[in-house]
Amino acid sequence: MKNKKIIIIAGPTAVGKTALSVSLAKRINGEIISADSMQIYKQMDIGTAKVTASESSGITHHMIDIVSPQDDFTVADYAKLAREKIEDILSRGKVPIVVGGTGLYINSIVFEMDFNNSAPDSGIRNQYNTILLEQGSEYLYSILAKKNPEAANSIHPNNTKRVIRALEILDSKDDFSNFENAQSKYSKYDSKIYILSLERSILYNRINSRVDTMINNGLVDEVKDLLSKGLTNQHQSMKAIGYRQIISYLTNDLSLDDAVDLIKRDSRRYAKRQFTWFKKYKDAKWLDVGSQDIEKLTEEILNDYNKS
Repeated sequence: MKNKKIIIIAGPTAVGKTALSVSLAKRINGEIISADSMQIYKQMDIGTAKVTASESSGITHHMIDIVSPQDDFTVADYAKLAREKIEDILSRGKVPIVVGGTGLYINSIVFEMDFNNSAPDSGIRNQYNTILLEQGSEYLYSILAKKNPEAANSIHPNNTKRVIRALEILDSKDDFSNFENAQSKYSKYDSKIYILSLERSILYNRINSRVDTMINNGLVDEVKDLLSKGLTNQHQSMKAIGYRQIISYLTNDLSLDDAVDLIKRDSRRYAKRQFTWFKKYKDAKWLDVGSQDIEKLTEEILNDYNKS
């Protein structure tokens, strides 16, 4: 019997998850667990749009600034740490509120996902590692998208290790259903899932504006500082949207205007993939953040949560 109740607030980038989750946490005695694959990294603040001290309003946020940008960090690593945080929050009589846009991170908390049922095939893996090295992560991801669009929608394009693992499973003729449908098998928590949505053109305008703000707030200098500390475009953290394009600008492969345009384009595309991912949550409640203010949305979530 499931009795560990948690709240999930998910949605695409720039939709307004931070403000709503803080409002909810204040009302429900909650603490927030970030489910963002880039906010885990220290020293990467501007390009990841991390919550600021003023935005957090005293609400405790977990799973932010937990690893060095030089380090790799897997979904399994995230799941282990995030579940520990959930258990700690519950033990103190508070409500865990998982907030983010990284679908695989959210799945790893809500469901007992296992992506390691099949033995690795080093030959296939080496083949795709070569493709990654010679042709880049976007081309590698496009191969997966052609072979299995559903699998591609479940994996962030920058997570090249996971992309290669998926291709490895597909090419070795193993049963992909364990990878694809893990959420239907291993439910761990009594999760109330709320997906935030917004009319597409408004969301895209928000994304464009956010990118401009990042540039004005010093994203280029942030990337310069990271590069000066030995980071390169081969590190997992530097493959994030915003960082990889600015690296291309700093290495004279792009003009700044072109880099900014690419950040906006790739962010919009990422938001579209996020919408596709979240449509898989059959029991989720969708909330249009454009039709109500934060107070009303908070009340709606509280009323729904308390009914369960």
